[in-house]
Amino acid sequence: MSDTMKALVLTQHGDLDELRVIDDKPRPSAAAGHVVVRVGASSFNYHDVFTVRGMPGIKVPLPVVIGLDLAGTVTEVAPDVSDWKIGDRVLVNPLKPGVGLMGEMTDGGMAEYAAVDAKQLIRLPAGVDFPQAAALPVAYGTAHRMLVTHNTVKKGDRVLILGASGGVGTASVILAKHLGAEVIACAGSEEKAQALKALGADHVVNYRETDFSKWAIEHYGKPQRRSYEGGVDVVINFTGGETWRPSLKCLKRGGLLLVCGATAGYDPKEDLRYIWSFELTVKGSNSFYQEDLSALLDMIADGSIDPLIDRVLPLEQAAEGLRLIRDREVLGKVIVTP
Repeated sequence: MSDTMKALVLTQHGDLDELRVIDDKPRPSAAAGHVVVRVGASSFNYHDVFTVRGMPGIKVPLPVVIGLDLAGTVTEVAPDVSDWKIGDRVLVNPLKPGVGLMGEMTDGGMAEYAAVDAKQLIRLPAGVDFPQAAALPVAYGTAHRMLVTHNTVKKGDRVLILGASGGVGTASVILAKHLGAEVIACAGSEEKAQALKALGADHVVNYRETDFSKWAIEHYGKPQRRSYEGGVDVVINFTGGETWRPSLKCLKRGGLLLVCGATAGYDPKEDLRYIWSFELTVKGSNSFYQEDLSALLDMIADGSIDPLIDRVLPLEQAAEGLRLIRDREVLGKVIVTP
């Protein structure tokens, strides 16, 4: 077996042209407490765009193999690891204990092999393939924790989802429908809107043509301060920026604003009057945990959900896949098979 491998490597921060596929990256070995995984599939997240650009306050040790999410087969096991063996099919929780995120603070999934702490491993149930599993951690894990673990969405709720065409967005649509909600999915093109309708959304809004907040008020009525009439029960907003205040405006009295990110800006214009006048709750949800990923794998295995995958690409086309995510030209996840 060769002691080198192919990998997608970031050598300096900048635009996506800083990414290079190399074929002489040293293949990792299993240090104490670790295994080596032959990567069957890896997936991109918008977080990877931020990693390439560089983020204030986060020092990424370069060069680094990007890609947070990966699934594959164990090919090497350190002598002190007893719970795993060669041939085991696994999903990897991207958070490496004591180090940080794979694909950011240490080499990630966009390579033929990855060194993984045994504590990160989750066994794949029969019937769950590598692309399905690799679609899960950051996007579906985040959505599962926000909607299911925190018990925020219940049957019959009107749930408006911003950024519904991306990874976390499509995961939120799928999980909200699974929970029995009435889903209003917002996207930036008519094509994406119709695709979200086909995915199961009850209503779709092209936010470039229609003000989503006004749409909600026109369809459900203006939220009332002295009753619980009008508006939507839940807004899922991980965009921030200019969408924050309109989100508050269309929530019913006692409504819930869920936030797990801020892709369009973390310092939005605020209006506290809506929060007290309509007794609103803003609830944050951060990341995901092993139990979220295990629950999602079981949901795939029993047919409850199926992650939405836009396309599967070879490693040589991986940078183009990340460009599609950056430019919001995909619906769901982009999977890479190194």
